[in-house]
Amino acid sequence: MEFVGPAIGAAIGIGLTMAVPGALYVLGFTKAGIAAGSVAARMMSLAAVANGGRVAAGSLVAIAQSLGAAGVPTAVRAALSAIGAAIGTVLL
Repeated sequence: MEFVGPAIGAAIGIGLTMAVPGALYVLGFTKAGIAAGSVAARMMSLAAVANGGRVAAGSLVAIAQSLGAAGVPTAVRAALSAIGAAIGTVLL
């Protein structure tokens, strides 16, 4: 049963790719933008204050909003599944 570890790891990786968009939505990073009164709105406010009124490109808030609006790219999903399979191979 040499395939069990990689299979479990890949399943965990796929699960993560499904959990990330849901977690971003719950935090307030939606397809329509940052939801008012949410954790995302607070994060954006703090980032703007720290950067003189702007949210820096490439910041955690900017990346999370991009993922919330556009979704997790297919390449990232594939990478997470492959990483999960590799970890499963080593650990199981």
